[in-house]
Amino acid sequence: MTIRYPRPLHPGDRVGVTSPSSGVPEVLRARLDMAVGAVEAAGYEVVVGRCMVGATHVSAPAAERAAELTGMLTDPSIRAVVPPWGGETGIDLLPLLDFEAIGRAEPTWVVGYSDMSTLITPLTLRTGIATVHGNSLMETPYRPPEGLLSWLDVVAAPQGRPFTQSPPGRYRATGRDDWIGDPGVRDLTLDTEGAWTRLDGAGEVDVAGRLVGGCVETLANLAGTPYLDTGGFAGSDPLLVYVEACEDNAFSICRQLHGMRLAGFFDRAAAVLVGRTRAPGSPTLTQHEAVLDALGPLGVPVVADVECGHVPPYLPLVNGARGRVVHTAVRSQIVQTLD
Repeated sequence: MTIRYPRPLHPGDRVGVTSPSSGVPEVLRARLDMAVGAVEAAGYEVVVGRCMVGATHVSAPAAERAAELTGMLTDPSIRAVVPPWGGETGIDLLPLLDFEAIGRAEPTWVVGYSDMSTLITPLTLRTGIATVHGNSLMETPYRPPEGLLSWLDVVAAPQGRPFTQSPPGRYRATGRDDWIGDPGVRDLTLDTEGAWTRLDGAGEVDVAGRLVGGCVETLANLAGTPYLDTGGFAGSDPLLVYVEACEDNAFSICRQLHGMRLAGFFDRAAAVLVGRTRAPGSPTLTQHEAVLDALGPLGVPVVADVECGHVPPYLPLVNGARGRVVHTAVRSQIVQTLD
């Protein structure tokens, strides 16, 4: 399978906004407007879809959400699609998406994380179209800290030119911003020092491969199905697999990762990146220990506390991109190249 990259966005391009999973409650509409304004301020025209209602856990019936997402991805005038955030049951779209039509269309960037992993990772694996695991629309107004990029930077990056991200050394350990009381907040609160952590042993890491991954709690439900089959992905290239936990306890994450490994998702992994998490451990199993219990048998470097999950700040990763991960005592970084 050849990886296909959507062309870089240019000023004046159209960005579609739809909620393939959860919509936006009325009390957060001011934040949504602020986020749309941030995309417009970057030079793009924003097209907001009909599937945006936040009255329940889904923005619309599954058939309507699937049709709107497919329509945006096959509309040549829309160059990127971004949801407000994730949700809970986006998995119900998978049998309804027209992967053949999407694969035939000119590639369009799709951005998101959390429940959006249920859609963007299968989209890349089934069609070869690169997707962005990165901060969603409601987080777009935040200014990235030094060393990191926004999804807006990634979708405008020239194809073939490497871009590098490095951890800023700080993250948010507790709390979250009040988007109802302060919908215009743009500064991330990074209240705790923290660096990447190698879990499988000591020594320096310098490894390359094709990036693929997402949220453990959502991807684990696809293990063993055609939607998470990495067998023919990117030819025989080694993979840099990244995973991150949202909220499940360490026992659940351990079981889910074991299941994904047994289903073959990590078979070609040259290394595994693990997102920093606030998810709870237990007195006998921490989140780090859960990962190592499940993925230690792979015999590859496992680097944790990467900024690719639900804990701010956000390090966007491109499913399908060539990546190189370096982690030493003095330097941690990931270089991505869209080729």
